This record gives sequence, C-alpha cells and structure tokens, in this order.
Amino acid sequence: MSNITKTAMVTVCGRPNVGKSSLTNALVGEKIAIVSNKAQTTRNRICGIVNRDNTQFVLMDTPGLHKSKTALGDYMVRIVTSSLSDVDCALLLVEPIAHVGGPEEALITRIREEKIPCILCINKIDTVKPDELLPVIAAYNEYWSGFDALIPLSAHTGDGLGELLREMEKFASDGPQLFPDGQTSDQPEQQVMGELLREKLLMCLDKEIPHGTAVEITKFSERDSGVVDVDATIYCEKASHKGIIIGKQGAMLKKISTLARQDMEKFMGTKVFLTTWVKVKENWRENPNLVHNLGYREE
Repeated sequence: MSNITKTAMVTVCGRPNVGKSSLTNALVGEKIAIVSNKAQTTRNRICGIVNRDNTQFVLMDTPGLHKSKTALGDYMVRIVTSSLSDVDCALLLVEPIAHVGGPEEALITRIREEKIPCILCINKIDTVKPDELLPVIAAYNEYWSGFDALIPLSAHTGDGLGELLREMEKFASDGPQLFPDGQTSDQPEQQVMGELLREKLLMCLDKEIPHGTAVEITKFSERDSGVVDVDATIYCEKASHKGIIIGKQGAMLKKISTLARQDMEKFMGTKVFLTTWVKVKENWRENPNLVHNLGYREE
C-alpha cells in the first residue's frame, strides 16, 4: 500500500486539440484517454490517477471548450464548466501562440469565478524555439496576472512534467487515498473498449464522418481461459456513412476493428475477440435522448 496522505483533484482544461488527453496520458504513464489529430476527440470527463511520493493526483481530462452546435456539443460544454467546480487546482493548457483566444478567455473567467488556483501550461514547446515562448508568456500575463504558476512543457517529449507535478503538489490537501494502488483511471473496462474503437474511427475516417459516430459495447465477457469477448455496435448518422465505414468488401471496418483489437489486447493484457456492427441513427447528435442513451450523461 502506498504511503498516501494527501490528494489533489485537478481539472485539465483548454480548447480542442491542445493536447489535454496527451498530457493526462503522459502524467499517468499509460494510455487512459484516446487521442487523435482531430478536434473534439474527448467527449466525456475521464479521470487519470497518479501516485507520486505521498500524494495521489486525480486528473480530470475534459472535452475541449468550443461553440456548441449540437446536443452532444451542449453536453461536452457542460462537462467542461462543471469540472471547474470543487477542485484543488486547474491546469489551463494552451498552445505556444502569443494570443489569448475566446476559449481561453472563457475558461479564465470561469476559473476566476470559482476562485481556484490555476497553473498555465504552455504545451507543444517542442514545436517552437525557446525565444518564441516569451511573447506567449507576456500575452497571458498581460491578460491575467492571477496564474499561480506558468510552466512550458511538452506532453509529447515529457519536458516540464516533473516541474508540473511539483507545482500541483502545492495544492494537495490532507486526505485519504481515493483510488487503490495500480488503478490508473476511473473508467470501467467496457467504456475503455468503446473509446479505443472510437479512436480508430477518428484515425481512419476523413472529414465529418468520425465525429458523427458513437460506439456501444453490447457484450463484454471473459472466458475461463482469460480470453475476452467484445461485441460493439458503431452508430453513424447517414446510410452513406455506413457504406464508407464498412468499405469495399468490408475492408475499412476490418482495418478499424483490427487496430482497435490490438489496443484492446494491450490494455487488457490478454487475447480479445472483437465483433463489430454498423447501424444508422440519423442525426443522433441533435437528439438529447439519443445522446443520453449512447452514454453521454451527467452523473
């Protein structure tokens, strides 16, 4: 049992595609949140758990703050704003650009309203020269002087992560260990399976199609031999999208399923038999009831 005497609840927030899930994965030390180069990859709040010395950090990876156009988008925005309540600290993740944009302004306003400590994290420093960071720092300090710390980092290379953990530890409070040793996420295994499959949809499909997909795990069971059986239904919004997801003679669906199964096996540490179907639910993102039924609910 770890000698945990302090805990810190930390929200990781920022605009879409700024690297929140990559940072969470890097701090946890394993993949617990899916990533892609497409915006709005993360839809739910996902907790990553990090034990360091006598402190347990609970990192809440949130969807990117954006202007909502659908019922699903409304849900994602509510998740972001509600995640900035009753936490010990917020990490505002930004890109190395010398401009404070609308999403950053909205998040800073929310952080100030909640009166919570905030660490400004300038991500992707591996993509710029060191002197290019100075105007970025100046722009954010000029907009708001209330940041408790400012840390340049790279979720990709790991630069700055040690310093970030040391800063976060300052906001930990005395309390019991919330999650047992060895647990790195609050997600049920079944939910992870669905997210891994959705990540491959984002990876393999173009334009708007992957954003209009949802995954439902209809079977998740383990045999006596340890083999895990997973049945998954992929929902899309149009019949034409279904044809693209399946592909010629099923080639695209086979590719997506194979990539997902490989990651599922890494996560589970055992062989996985994955069976996938594709069904149409027209405009499901516009329907609050369908959004809720497909697992996007505030609890």
